[in-house]
Amino acid sequence: MAKRTQAPALEVRLLREGIIESRHIVEAVVSDERGRILSVAGNAETATFIRSALKPFQALAVTTTGTLERYDLSDRDLAIITSSHKASIEQVRQVFNILWRGDIDPSALQCPTPFGKSSRLEYNCSGKHAGMLAVCQQRRFPLNTYMERKHPIQQLIITKVAELLRMPAEEFISVHDDCGVPTYLLQIGQMAHLYAQLASGNSLDMERIVRAMTHHPVLVAGDGEFDTELMRLAPGELVSKAGAEGVQCISRLGEGMGLAIKVIDGAKRAKYAAAIHILQQMGWISPSTAQALSEKFMNISQYNRLEVIGELSFL
Repeated sequence: MAKRTQAPALEVRLLREGIIESRHIVEAVVSDERGRILSVAGNAETATFIRSALKPFQALAVTTTGTLERYDLSDRDLAIITSSHKASIEQVRQVFNILWRGDIDPSALQCPTPFGKSSRLEYNCSGKHAGMLAVCQQRRFPLNTYMERKHPIQQLIITKVAELLRMPAEEFISVHDDCGVPTYLLQIGQMAHLYAQLASGNSLDMERIVRAMTHHPVLVAGDGEFDTELMRLAPGELVSKAGAEGVQCISRLGEGMGLAIKVIDGAKRAKYAAAIHILQQMGWISPSTAQALSEKFMNISQYNRLEVIGELSFL
């Protein structure tokens, strides 16, 4: 990939009664399904960990192995597998359903127990872990070591990602995410390429994941969360998945286009403001949707609001 630095990075400003109090620098890339960079702010080669934005692609281990059919899992189950959930009763029950159908004891989950909670089922990544365990059960992989980088389930996942990015799997740099399973260091241009392919309609396995996320957005995040609210306001048009430390990825369905955002200092508030700004610029959301999202995610309080300075450049 050629180095892309034609446009300056975006700047998200926190204004207190109109006076700048804080600034966040944001880089963003739009790619098509072939991996061509269509527009950029900052540098498409900036590398960061994809974190939870990887979950739709980790879910490919479930959709490509017959695990859904073997345990009669539904789109609701697949949605919770892609989720970073809030541990609502509905969400926790959906995670438990995956384990119950796979005849897997909940004690097999190795994600942390959240502070102040009583069960690992309540951890925000528990759906992803349940999906991995279901594949292990179906394929007769060991359950007790499923988080290890060399475990067959993790090798299956990185092989799928490597195929999509047309890279050797052994070239990816992996580290442990907060939940304990591997995550990967990717350029933001590569993240945009992944999400463009998710939106392309060229893969039945990815279409199933898209359908699950767009039909059940409350399971993907939760009421009041950006991913859920965006997919509700733009039904069947966008897939949205957040990652920690300022990562946000969005697919434009039917057009094979993907957007990846990285806030350099990791601020959550800045990635949502930048996403709304970019979605408006690209024409991916209507003015009324932009207004509804802005009121929730850019008007911080009676005295504070966010504004975004800069535009993507089209290549």
